[in-house]
Amino acid sequence: MAAEARFYGTGKRKDAVARVWVQSGSGKITINGKDAAEYLSRVGLVAMVEQPLVLTGTRDRLDVVADASGGGIAGQAGAVRHGIAKALVAMDAAYRAVLGPSGLLTRDQRVKERKHAGRHRARRGKQFSKR
Repeated sequence: MAAEARFYGTGKRKDAVARVWVQSGSGKITINGKDAAEYLSRVGLVAMVEQPLVLTGTRDRLDVVADASGGGIAGQAGAVRHGIAKALVAMDAAYRAVLGPSGLLTRDQRVKERKHAGRHRARRGKQFSKR
């Protein structure tokens, strides 16, 4: 990897989209200008974002800068994880063999189902009363 090379990946999850850049550094993860732990505020979400870096053994060698928008915090965390995985593959194609079987390169296509007519939500029917 070159001295100042930056690698890019776009991650998506639900309604969230994350633009992610990976470069050599000390292991700092920044999302929307804040530290990942501060922005995500849940330990599980921080661990989820770090998963591609841990699997490839690059947790302490790479800095991540992400710009996430849309959706909620959990969706944005999933989008950042997807973007990191794609950026790592752009950096080194050998990481595909590690990240692919773990399902980190696959876009999770599940999104909220639309509300249907005659129902309270997508599938919740009207309240039933016998009398």
